[in-house]
Formats: sequence, C-alpha cells, structure tokens
Amino acid sequence: MTTTSLKLPDDLKKRAASAAQELGMSPHAFMVSAIEQAAYATEQRLGFIAEARSAREELIDTGRGLDADEVHAYLKAKVAGKKTTKPKTRAWHV
Repeated sequence: MTTTSLKLPDDLKKRAASAAQELGMSPHAFMVSAIEQAAYATEQRLGFIAEARSAREELIDTGRGLDADEVHAYLKAKVAGKKTTKPKTRAWHV
C-alpha cells in the first residue's frame, strides 16, 4: 500500500469528516471509499461508452439493427411476466 497526500479545501475536509462521523467511519476510510466509488463509476461509464461504440460500429458495418419501439414493447412484456419473443434485427439506414 502506498501513501498519498491529499490537500483539501477546509470546507470539503469538514464535510468529509462530518459525513464520516455520521457513517461511523474515520475520515480516512470515508475518503478511500469515496475514491473507490468514483473510480468504479468511471470504469463503468467507460465500459458503457466502449460497448455503445462497438454496437454503433456493428450497426454501420452490417446495416442491421433493432427497432426501439419493438425493444421497448419486448422489455415491457418481460417485466410484466408475459411470454414474448425477442425483436429481430432489420435493415437500417445510417
């Protein structure tokens, strides 16, 4: 484990200490947790963007995609517990 120095504005330091106390943890543990959450959220966002770019490239390369209305109807039926079939890809104009 490495040591990192973090300079915080006084107000933010007080807010972090207060939040940590409310959660029953040390300010250090609170900051480590906050950084962990921010790193995880960033990784998830970057993964989502990469997946979206890949799907877009596939759409452009194949000229096929899913109709949004059909996808929404499918998802609504699944959530309602109804039997339904997955939407089929169709020719798409990009």
